Amino acid sequence: MFRKILIANRGEIALRVISTARRMGIATVAIYSDADEHALHVREADEAVAIGGYTPRESYLVIEKVISAAVKVGADAIHPGYGFLSENADFARAVADAGMTFIGPSPEAIAMLGDKTAARDLAIKADVPISPGSDGAVDDFAAARAVVDAIGYPVIIKAAAGGGGKGMRIVDSDDAIEAAFAMARGEALAAFNDGRVFIERYIRQPRHIEIQILADHHGTVLYFPERECSIQRRHQKVIEESPSMAVTPQIRKAMGEAAARLVQAANYTNAGTLEFLLDASGSFYFMEVNTRLQVEHPVTEAISGVDFVEQQLRIASGEPLSITQDDIAEPKGHAIECRVCAEDVFNEFLPDTGRVRYMRLPQGEGVRNDSALYDGYEVTVHYDPMVAKLIVWAPDRDTCIERTIEAVDDYHIAGFKTTLPFCRLVLNTVPFRSGVYSTFFVQEHWPLDVPATTRELLAGIAASTFVQERDRRTPVDH
Repeated sequence: MFRKILIANRGEIALRVISTARRMGIATVAIYSDADEHALHVREADEAVAIGGYTPRESYLVIEKVISAAVKVGADAIHPGYGFLSENADFARAVADAGMTFIGPSPEAIAMLGDKTAARDLAIKADVPISPGSDGAVDDFAAARAVVDAIGYPVIIKAAAGGGGKGMRIVDSDDAIEAAFAMARGEALAAFNDGRVFIERYIRQPRHIEIQILADHHGTVLYFPERECSIQRRHQKVIEESPSMAVTPQIRKAMGEAAARLVQAANYTNAGTLEFLLDASGSFYFMEVNTRLQVEHPVTEAISGVDFVEQQLRIASGEPLSITQDDIAEPKGHAIECRVCAEDVFNEFLPDTGRVRYMRLPQGEGVRNDSALYDGYEVTVHYDPMVAKLIVWAPDRDTCIERTIEAVDDYHIAGFKTTLPFCRLVLNTVPFRSGVYSTFFVQEHWPLDVPATTRELLAGIAASTFVQERDRRTPVDH
């Protein structure tokens, strides 16, 4: 097992890795930009190394700076977290070249599965269902037109080298295809320095379902019960749950076995997630592989009892998996995750900034908070607006929904707006409670028909809580 690891990330995921490493007796090293000098992950790690800069491009995305920091402190391995360099094959290769272990898949597996066209080709060879589409990247509009003529509308154009909704366009008609093709290529080039795109048949009203896998260096691949990730806006997930109301035991088994076939074909090791679209008939189609730990991994931890960071560390150090498929075949209870983002949900989810003036996180049975927030923490424009995650577990879905609503009601942050009001309102809707919803939930149901008085009440509760706490902390002159 490793003696010391460097965490090439920040925020709640850095703290998440620190927590498990500490429990396992592994020393941790944080890196930090100038903007993160006072961040919680810097305080909590055993050591911390400044890498300068304010923006990601000046700090966490600079491979040379990260490797230099790891070499300086004598780290045995580097954990990339998610985002930043976590799916960068060049970074994984640089870690190995520097004599350290990359806690993740091999550079070859990252390169193969990180390219959506290559992953799609591999899925075909591994007999994993895919939606009809182009045979690899589409080089020009004439080729794009030919694909569309063959498969029909609607279609979706996707960037070959990235995700997160960038370089993606849904097209329903001939009069929009040429402009959408040009915009998708331009956006893909700007976001990923790679303008290649491919085209697939677009599935209407799909469910977004994920399968978490673990694969060791001894040939064992495990798949876990699914995560439902359909509550999203602009292709960014906001609420996740496990298991999904739309997935039967038969679909779960078929989807899990398909995921296992694909990662075995790629000689993949460590943790990863395969994303699928599920249609109303129960048919599913492969979308992509995330070759890293997912933001929403805690919901699967909650229903399986497995610590995925611990498994990542053990796999990377060469240990065989000690759990079996039978151990994790059925979900144990139900879990919901709400992403807490610094955004104004009543103003097109625009990012918000500010300093935490007061904070109280919910507690209680089945409640978990993954957060890097503290009194005085400043949310800036430099990084992703997600600042925390609320994860709630219960023996059944109805109880889990009620517990989550109670936890959201008891979650208080003063200083900037968050997505908590959105989560609170969605959890109480008929579509969510019934489990009958799709990736179009936000387009179809948001903004909800929320009276202005309800919005004012939510704001008033937050303001009242802040004032009460401020008064409590202020000394009284006698």
